[in-house]
Amino acid sequence: MNIIKYIILGIIQGITEPLPISSSGHVFLFKELFNTNMFNDANFEIIVNFGSFLAIFLIFWKDIKELLYSFFAYFFEKKDKKDKHKKNFKYCLLVLVGSVPVGIAGILLKDIIESWISVKEVACALLFTALMLFLVRNIKGTKKDSDITYLDAIIIGLMQVIALLPGVSRSGTVLVGCLLCKLNRDSSLKYTFMLYFPVSCASMLLGVKDIFTSGTLNTILLPYTLGLIAAAIVTYFSYKWLSEIVKKGKLWYFSIYCILVSLFIFIWFR
Repeated sequence: MNIIKYIILGIIQGITEPLPISSSGHVFLFKELFNTNMFNDANFEIIVNFGSFLAIFLIFWKDIKELLYSFFAYFFEKKDKKDKHKKNFKYCLLVLVGSVPVGIAGILLKDIIESWISVKEVACALLFTALMLFLVRNIKGTKKDSDITYLDAIIIGLMQVIALLPGVSRSGTVLVGCLLCKLNRDSSLKYTFMLYFPVSCASMLLGVKDIFTSGTLNTILLPYTLGLIAAAIVTYFSYKWLSEIVKKGKLWYFSIYCILVSLFIFIWFR
């Protein structure tokens, strides 16, 4: 049963992490529905997040490799060769700028948000996510990767701060921010998940020490590994599905889903 539990949690993580429906909100909802502490394993949350990280990293491996190479080459190449790396170097800076607001807010507000949140707040946050996705349903931006400005990065980064609230989707708010800044759909999708990497890396680094100092690593190794594999596989296909929906301009599909989940919460927990 323990192994099945962790596989199920990995699947939930894999489905909800890339999609604009809030993975943290769904984990909180499942915890309230089943009145259980099975979702309170912070170490496992880090593990399944790492599974999602691996899947998205694999999807964007070529882009990441090119960006990192250009970023460091820009510092070490001779002056006459820097120009060919300038565009990718700027893009890396834009990712860093877009990550700063949520990094600061996460440090300052994380404990406050976790102590304040309840299932009704998750329902309201899902409604907010639904509204945002619906409002941008017809926006067709024209900006490409090279057209993103530092102001765009700051605006999108501030949108990502809102996603600290369970129920507000990180991928959803960042996608909305990108579309409001007139990025085209491909560039919006790419920048959304490039911003995912710094946030995910920071949260994993902050929590990984606890896993190795908990003293229970031998007993949880198998279920954790299976949960990680489940999260990675499902995340991969979940992202592929999301990319098709974004390219077709059908983000409002997720608006309907978020509204239905919110209504369910208000009725079930009335």
